Amino acid sequence: MNSIFNGDLTTAKGRLVAWIDSLFIDHAVFRLVWSNLAPVIPGRIYRCNHPTPARLRRMTRRLGLRTLINLRGKTQSGSDALSREAARELGLAFHDMSFESRGAPQRDRILRLHEIYRSMPTPAIMHCKSGADRAGLAAGLMVLFNGGTAAEAMRHLSLRFGHIRQSRTGILDAFFLQFQREAEGRKPFLDWVREDYDEAALRRQFHANGLASFINDWVLAHE
Repeated sequence: MNSIFNGDLTTAKGRLVAWIDSLFIDHAVFRLVWSNLAPVIPGRIYRCNHPTPARLRRMTRRLGLRTLINLRGKTQSGSDALSREAARELGLAFHDMSFESRGAPQRDRILRLHEIYRSMPTPAIMHCKSGADRAGLAAGLMVLFNGGTAAEAMRHLSLRFGHIRQSRTGILDAFFLQFQREAEGRKPFLDWVREDYDEAALRRQFHANGLASFINDWVLAHE
């Protein structure tokens, strides 16, 4: 993602550039009026698109948030800097937990998210950029960590959140379907991830629809 922000929030000019970068380069102008906030584990874990500082403050008051999980990872963007500042001011525990939206979920990152799940203060909120793909993957993983089914996990990858499973991001659906097919009901999810899950095989087997990928990548501009 291109950025005009240089990392400085200490001056009026730097803050202005951060907001311009966030609103118009990172498309936060759309997130001023639209949020896909939803519960993952009610009362404990929630998901959404990248919140503006004002929305993060409102959600913290309303939901009693104690932890923020940034599924985009650290970026050189105004959105990133402004949300880190807001989380710090709100006293939220902050975790960078980057996932890919168009690649096979990586074993080490799944296991790291589980460690965060086990140790984080709750309630927690997770966000990516649009709240469609990486937030859906992380939400589905949290459902499985909590003893849910693959079918329940996949409800978080739907058009309701902006996810298009026919595009390249459909590899996330394929991941949950692979677990369902190979091990669900016979082997615990994390044991399957550690012992049987084959990232390379999933990449080879998955094929996306070109038109759906164009719409997702260039029209909707999902990361």
